[in-house]
Amino acid sequence: MRIDKFLWCVRFYKTRSIAADEIKKNRVGIGGQTVKSSKEVKPGDVIKIRKNQIDYQIKVVQIPKSRLGAKLVPLHIEDKTDKQQYDILKLRKSEQDYYRNKGEGRPTKKDRREIDEYVYGDDNVSLEDGDWDFFFSELEDNDD
Repeated sequence: MRIDKFLWCVRFYKTRSIAADEIKKNRVGIGGQTVKSSKEVKPGDVIKIRKNQIDYQIKVVQIPKSRLGAKLVPLHIEDKTDKQQYDILKLRKSEQDYYRNKGEGRPTKKDRREIDEYVYGDDNVSLEDGDWDFFFSELEDNDD
């Protein structure tokens, strides 16, 4: 089986064309050498893949007939990637700014709760709850 098709079948890449593009960019190799998309994969080959700034190494156990379900992938490949690489990946994911930047659209529900807590304190009283009497009583107390 061709290496681009194999990487697609074992769900390393979402499409076969993405797999072929990554191979063209020399991010995939067998036995320490970069390969072309037409390279045939055999059981026992160790494939080195550079993806998301991580160096994965997988050993081909069996050649699948077609694209596999996610649960069947471990029957066809063996993961030889260093634990250090996965630690690096975990660290990068935790460092990412997963929250939206300030000024990007309307506030989310979480933003709204934080704004209400800041404005009204820990009482969690907001004007959306229909408690306008509370709001006006605060204003009247300040006028006196």
